Amino acid sequence: MRNVFAETLYKEAIKNEKIYVVAADISPAGSMEKLRKKYPDRFVNTGVAEQSMIGISAGLAMRGMKPFAYTIATFALYRPFEMIRDDICYQNLPVTIVGMGAGTIYSTLGGTHLTQEDISIARSIPNMTVLAPSDLYEIKSCIKYLSKYSKNPCYLRIGKSGEKDYIFKESTKWKFGKIRKICDGKNKTCILTYGPIIKTAIEVKKKSNIAIYSAHTLKPFDYKSLKSILKKYKKIIILEDHSEIGGLSSICKEFAHDNGIQNKIKNFSLKDKFFHFYGSQKELLEKKHGITVEKILKEVV
Repeated sequence: MRNVFAETLYKEAIKNEKIYVVAADISPAGSMEKLRKKYPDRFVNTGVAEQSMIGISAGLAMRGMKPFAYTIATFALYRPFEMIRDDICYQNLPVTIVGMGAGTIYSTLGGTHLTQEDISIARSIPNMTVLAPSDLYEIKSCIKYLSKYSKNPCYLRIGKSGEKDYIFKESTKWKFGKIRKICDGKNKTCILTYGPIIKTAIEVKKKSNIAIYSAHTLKPFDYKSLKSILKKYKKIIILEDHSEIGGLSSICKEFAHDNGIQNKIKNFSLKDKFFHFYGSQKELLEKKHGITVEKILKEVV
C-alpha cells in the first residue's frame, strides 16, 4: 500500500503543481524518490521533527497548496498532536496527514510503533476527515479524491506492504463517505471492516461465504448505508485493527443503540491494553487480541 500510495501521489503531483510532500525522517523510495528528484522544491524532509512537518504543511496550505504530511503513523499523529489540532484543524486547512504502517503493522518494533487508538483520536478533532482504505484500489481512489476535491484536514491511515486488491464482480465503486460492498454472501451475517485487516475477512469468506463491506470513510460516516446493512443482516461482525474504544465498533454500537436497533453486533477489535510484545502481526492479533479466523467463524450465523 505504501508503494501504491507513492505512485498515485506522484502521478497526481505531475498534474497538480499545488501538491507538496512534507515528510519526517522517512526515506523516500520508489515513486516518492521520483517525486523528490523531479520536484525538489515540492518535497521537504524535516527529519525527526514531526511538529515542524505539521507547521510547514499548515503554512503551505495557507498559501493555497495541497500538502501531504507523511511518516510512520504513530509519529504522524501522536507526536505533533497539538500542531495538528491548532495549526491545521482549528483553521480547517486542506492538509492530509498520512499515517503509514498503522494499527499493529509495526508489531516487531513494540508498542511505541503501534497506533491502536489513532482513529479514535482523529475522529474526535473538529473538521478532521478520517480515511482508512482497505485495499490498493481504495488507496488509489483516496489519493485522487484528496488531490482533487478535499478542502478539509484529513487523516489518511494506510498499510505498509503486501496488501492486495479485493474486487469481486459484485463489488461497488469507491465513493468518499460511502460504505463499499466488497462481496455478497449467502448467510445472515456480514463483516464490516476497513484497512489491511480485510485480508482476515477474506479468509473467513473462503470458509463461510459471508458478505463483506468496507467502511473506508470513518468520518464523516455513512450512517444511511449502515442502517440498511443492519436491516439486511441478522448479525454484524466488526473487524478492525484498532482499539475497541472510539473506532468502528463504537460507531456501529452507538448508532444501533440510539436508533433502537436490536441486531447482534460482535466486534473483533484490539483490546484496551498495552502489551509488551515483540513478534509478527499475526501473532500479536491472535495471541494477545483474540482476533483469529476460527473465532470469527464461530460467530457466523
